[in-house]
Amino acid sequence: MSRELTPIPVNDDILDAVASGSYYSPHSVLGAHLSDAGVTIRVAAHLADAVDIITPTGAYAASHERGGIWVAALPGKEIPTYRVSVTYGEDTNVRDDAYRYLPTLGEMDTYLISEGRHEDLWKVLGAHVKTYSDELGETTGTSFAVWAPNARAVRVVGEFNYWDGTATSMRSLGSSGVWEIFVPEVGVGARYKFEIQGPGGNWFQKADPLARATEIPPATASVVTDYFHEWTDAEWMAARRERNVHEGPMSIYEVHAGSWRQGLGYRELADELVPYVKQMGFTHVEFMPLAEHPFGGSWGYQVTSYYAPSSRYGTPDDFRYLVDAFHREGIGVILDWVPAHFPKDDFALARFDGTPLYEDPDPLRGEHPDWGTYVFNFGRREVRNFLVANALYWLEDFHIDGLRVDAVASMLYLDYSRKDGQWRPNQYGGRENLEAIEFIQEANATAYRRHPGIIMIAEESTAWPGVTAPTSGGGLGYGMKWNMGWMNDTLRYLSEDPVNRRWHHGELTFSLVYAFSENYVLPLSHDEVVHGKGSLISKMPGDKWQRLAGLRSLYAYQWSHPGKQLIFMGQEIGQEQEWNESYSLDWWLLDQEGHAGVAALVERLNRIYASSPAMWDDDYTGFEWIDASDGDHNLISYLRKGSDNKGNREVVVCISNFAGNPHEGYRVGLPFGGEWVEILNTDSEEFGGSGVVNVGTIIAEDTPWNGRPVSASLRIPPLGAVWLAPASQAR
Repeated sequence: MSRELTPIPVNDDILDAVASGSYYSPHSVLGAHLSDAGVTIRVAAHLADAVDIITPTGAYAASHERGGIWVAALPGKEIPTYRVSVTYGEDTNVRDDAYRYLPTLGEMDTYLISEGRHEDLWKVLGAHVKTYSDELGETTGTSFAVWAPNARAVRVVGEFNYWDGTATSMRSLGSSGVWEIFVPEVGVGARYKFEIQGPGGNWFQKADPLARATEIPPATASVVTDYFHEWTDAEWMAARRERNVHEGPMSIYEVHAGSWRQGLGYRELADELVPYVKQMGFTHVEFMPLAEHPFGGSWGYQVTSYYAPSSRYGTPDDFRYLVDAFHREGIGVILDWVPAHFPKDDFALARFDGTPLYEDPDPLRGEHPDWGTYVFNFGRREVRNFLVANALYWLEDFHIDGLRVDAVASMLYLDYSRKDGQWRPNQYGGRENLEAIEFIQEANATAYRRHPGIIMIAEESTAWPGVTAPTSGGGLGYGMKWNMGWMNDTLRYLSEDPVNRRWHHGELTFSLVYAFSENYVLPLSHDEVVHGKGSLISKMPGDKWQRLAGLRSLYAYQWSHPGKQLIFMGQEIGQEQEWNESYSLDWWLLDQEGHAGVAALVERLNRIYASSPAMWDDDYTGFEWIDASDGDHNLISYLRKGSDNKGNREVVVCISNFAGNPHEGYRVGLPFGGEWVEILNTDSEEFGGSGVVNVGTIIAEDTPWNGRPVSASLRIPPLGAVWLAPASQAR
């Protein structure tokens, strides 16, 4: 050390805290600091034998000061560029100093985080590879930043420091609660965690809440990643911005990525799932949650890393590749999103900084009694920001076209699954969770503002009003809502033996009483084929042929009912076993004629549906009953109407027979005369049916029927559906 220069003094207690990595402001001690006497540089180099400071003008030996802290005093009135040479025994290496860098977050970033308004949160928190250049060369490393406002100290640990964070302690960025450091020579693939000292002085390790990649479970470390994928879906994204999904066809195939065909990663799914969905004619695929989760048996609904696609199936870029592949084939991608609750795993969000941080601290609001999970603190602006930004992240970074929001009802009601005495009313004495409502409205409004053309879909199982009404009018602001009532009533009706269905006819028609109160998706989802409920086909009464026919009649009813439709994977092949996430679907069923017929029907339904504006142009004005009251025959008939892009009106007549016997010479009222043709018959032999079909042209007769001026006498198959269209339209 130069005799003429004296380092800036630092209190021994502070040096001890810095040396142990437990000081809240290590950058105020370590790194370079200017004084009237020159430049003081301190570095942490535990167990080193020698340390030298390398500058463009020369090298300066540092002396050990205390507890592994080394110090050198340099002449000059400006802080020089420097590197640190550290010697351990016979080995010497030159490295950059983490403590010579300014914060990677600016004042506007910390302000927006404090206000809960940082819509690009993932771009500033988490781990980000950065490269800096100066006169001594180029340095690539990773900036780490984490929100932990109640921590006494935070260190980043990983393979790069042998999981010892005493030399990589992070600085507190004041009242924002954010801790930050740039660590040189840490790059893509590095595993890391944050080591946090809680308010009580205890240390514990946590995965990064904003990690964009993780280890493969059951390992729990976060992983540094970067963005390399080059998108090829510019045409799709441009069209999406101009698209109104409510005014087009939407047929959704719900998929559990790990069990559609086991052993496939994101890129293999691009090779196999994408062409399959294309062949079957679905307009959208919906993935059950893909954000990282430790327990596969949760199917992704207990998320620990909200910003990381599950590493079970590949890297984040691999998932981008899969989405890109769907878009190239004109197929939209919807992702399940789980903002209602999160698991209690010690390594993740639970008690993140030693206090209830992400979870609601109120014991009557902070835990979900059914799922054994924590409930987010929707009243805290930073937590709302974490979730709103997460929605935007999937829509922006992965080009996701929509989010299906899980368990919305559990967020809306303070007494959800709680008995008297287990919940506390809101400030007005009601059971509505006002903070959760504000969060939902903010998330939806922000998503639609930032990404026009996407769709936010609510899984909401109650009669909450205005789920799909605009937030400007007090609604929740979702674009669509799952119609759980339709699903429950329809499956209950179809579980009855046909001879008993006449007494349950109202269950079949009741959905049309409220079908236009919201924008609905008609779901036959994974929830209906798990937990002892059996497969969809097993719910149908009768022998094998009758069950297959019942399944075909259900799908024809679903595809022609107002609303969009969703089926879970395997339902299109008549999967007989209850779904189990540990096994692939029973694809061998397609070797059987009846199951192959169901698949062929679903494909045909999708083709007719997508090409027929009458089925989706305007649900409200596009539906008319022909006869809703023929319960004695277990039969309903109705019109679907719409206009094509040239303004031409189209119409489809739909007749569904849920009786076990055919109806010969059954008369149906038609909207106008002329020639009609059968465009679909679920009893066609090509679908595995018995062949009760209407061959050739059907001439409308001048016989008023069902309040219509003309009618036709038809063959209606058992457990089957018939669709008619004007002959001119069918051409």
